[in-house]
Amino acid sequence: MRRSEFLRAVDDEFGARAAMLTTDLVLDALGNRTAAEALDAGVAPREIWLALCAETDVPAERRYGVGRLEPRRH
Repeated sequence: MRRSEFLRAVDDEFGARAAMLTTDLVLDALGNRTAAEALDAGVAPREIWLALCAETDVPAERRYGVGRLEPRRH
């Protein structure tokens, strides 16, 4: 998962709350850092996404493969 995919996944899942969750919610699984702090520290976006999903009870079926754009059709 790339950073852009992470940000798209957070926006898709949490909508208007996305920015607040990434900057204000402290995640124990990430060493008591927010998602934004973890990204800045170089933590893998996939690891951050899964920690955020676990903390906010996102169902497992919505955790994998999100954030990717549909392939372009020529």
